Amino acid sequence: MQSPYNFVISPVGSRYNNKINVGDKELIINSEIYNHEYTNRKGVVRSCPMLDTTDIKPGDEVIVHHNVFRRWHDVKGREKNSKSWFSDDKYIVNKEQIFLRKVKTPQTRFKEPIWKSMKGFCFVKPIVSTDEWSQEVEDPTRGIIKYTDGSFEIGDIVGFTPFSKYEFIIDGEKLYRVYSKFITIKYEHEGNEKTYNPGWAKSSR
Repeated sequence: MQSPYNFVISPVGSRYNNKINVGDKELIINSEIYNHEYTNRKGVVRSCPMLDTTDIKPGDEVIVHHNVFRRWHDVKGREKNSKSWFSDDKYIVNKEQIFLRKVKTPQTRFKEPIWKSMKGFCFVKPIVSTDEWSQEVEDPTRGIIKYTDGSFEIGDIVGFTPFSKYEFIIDGEKLYRVYSKFITIKYEHEGNEKTYNPGWAKSSR
């Protein structure tokens, strides 16, 4: 199956990440299908569009929008698949709904592939707030570039506009997806920046 303009993607694992590991125990942390915070966002590409303008290939692992695999209830309480659902475990996804893909580079030729941002997006690691008057653990508008679309370098400390970040848990690490156009400043390293990754993120699937 091949679509003219869209990708066909299947989830990696289940459609929800409702469990975390605590020691040798498995803890269920969510049982609601509409809670987007626990939807799985990791998929594998089954086919690419006929008119593809990206470097994505069948078999690539990707990170997608939280609504792609999410189910919902209609007005009569019936459980429904998302609008992206096509059949079985196949979902129709446009390129604007794909934020990261795993790639092999010359540096990772004999190692595991690495995540690379799609054009228009960066992923940043939260850093601990240094504002002594703030009750927030994280700095709300600064972070360290983890994955980039080329607009910035990995490791850059950047500032972004308020309310422009969206939380993802990727490989056990809490990150924020930010549109590259909303990253407005690059800071010099001061040497006291500390990244923040809560314990629950490390144990998430």
